[in-house]
Amino acid sequence: MDAGPAPRRPVVTVATVVERDGRFLFVEERIRGVLVLNQPAGHLDPGEDLVDAAARETLEETGWQVEPTALVAIHQWRSPAEGAEFVRFCFAARPLSHDPARPLDAGIERAVWLGRDEAARQPAAPRSPLVLRAVDDYLAGARWPLALLHRLPAVPA
Repeated sequence: MDAGPAPRRPVVTVATVVERDGRFLFVEERIRGVLVLNQPAGHLDPGEDLVDAAARETLEETGWQVEPTALVAIHQWRSPAEGAEFVRFCFAARPLSHDPARPLDAGIERAVWLGRDEAARQPAAPRSPLVLRAVDDYLAGARWPLALLHRLPAVPA
């Protein structure tokens, strides 16, 4: 009896909302040739801690070293274009230092600081509804302690 293809599992991603002087750190990136606006964000690597992944992705995409300070939200979203389902852990992070000479990830055109309304008016549309929602959640005061997240050690088989 053929059960058919296995259901697609959600993709786990991380993102950071980094604020400095009322402006937020965004990236402009090319996705299938289209310029879009996003938070520094990306996929959780195998064996990686969620908080560490958020800091790593921010550094790789912007050249900014950050310190994640709180969990803003966990968003679940299904992309109508791809049919893929995403579970996105969004963190607040404090900027620490910037390395302008650091090469950015492939596809990232630039990192840019924008106010929330400025971001909504950019020619590059948000990559998904999660982008501005994350900023709105942050501005509404959503901050959950990082202690909510627990990474358990692997248990030998």
